[in-house]
Amino acid sequence: MHLFDHRPTSDRRYLIVNADDLGYSAGVNRGILEAHHDGIVTSASLMVRWPAAAEAAIVARDCPGLSLGLHIDLGEWAYRDGRWIELYHVVDLEDQAAIEREVERQLDTFCALTTRKPTHLDSHQHVHRQEPVRSVVRELGRRLAVPIRHDWSAARYSGTFYGQTTTGESLDDAISVESLIHVLKRLPSGVTELGCHPGYANDADTMYAAERAVEVATLCSPDVGAAIVEFGIELLSFHDLAFLGDRHHASIRTEAHA
Repeated sequence: MHLFDHRPTSDRRYLIVNADDLGYSAGVNRGILEAHHDGIVTSASLMVRWPAAAEAAIVARDCPGLSLGLHIDLGEWAYRDGRWIELYHVVDLEDQAAIEREVERQLDTFCALTTRKPTHLDSHQHVHRQEPVRSVVRELGRRLAVPIRHDWSAARYSGTFYGQTTTGESLDDAISVESLIHVLKRLPSGVTELGCHPGYANDADTMYAAERAVEVATLCSPDVGAAIVEFGIELLSFHDLAFLGDRHHASIRTEAHA
């Protein structure tokens, strides 16, 4: 069972703000940590295959409020010249045995770098939503007893805070302060994970580059922080979920004996 398998019965709104791609580059690391220290980022997903992963894990040790999950990295694709092209691949995405070995290797690397298990699981460009990757990641999540993005009934995932279309056209308005405040205002009750990609990508080969710095500025905006307070939203990290679950069950017990 996952750490938190029941949504609160009240209409309270909880928000995990998770930054993907930690470890991708030094610039991405710097942006994510800035968005944590000075903004609303509460969690990050670590890509262990990249040279900046070790640096990210070391710096994250001084951030007790920042949950660290495993961002499983099996390949990357970019939309260029009117078509999707493969920038790199790690394993054949149809070879379940190879996927199992690679995911296990990345987990071992994560644990060695961070000296702890991941608080959650997700994947680069959401490849774990397709089989056979999905089954491999589900089994890992079951074994570790941690949440998996898109496969976790206790929370919704929101990818609305993203500055490009599916074919790479710019969507600057989607990552503006005004847009994020609108998302926060309409946040449903229960737990929501909001995905984000802050960073400074001058040292990274990625189709999502200039948008990352815009995300840093938006996530660190005082207006966004004020909106969190105004709308009564409680910021959480993944490692807070066990406490939230305990509090929920305690509330049920209290109501039962009232």
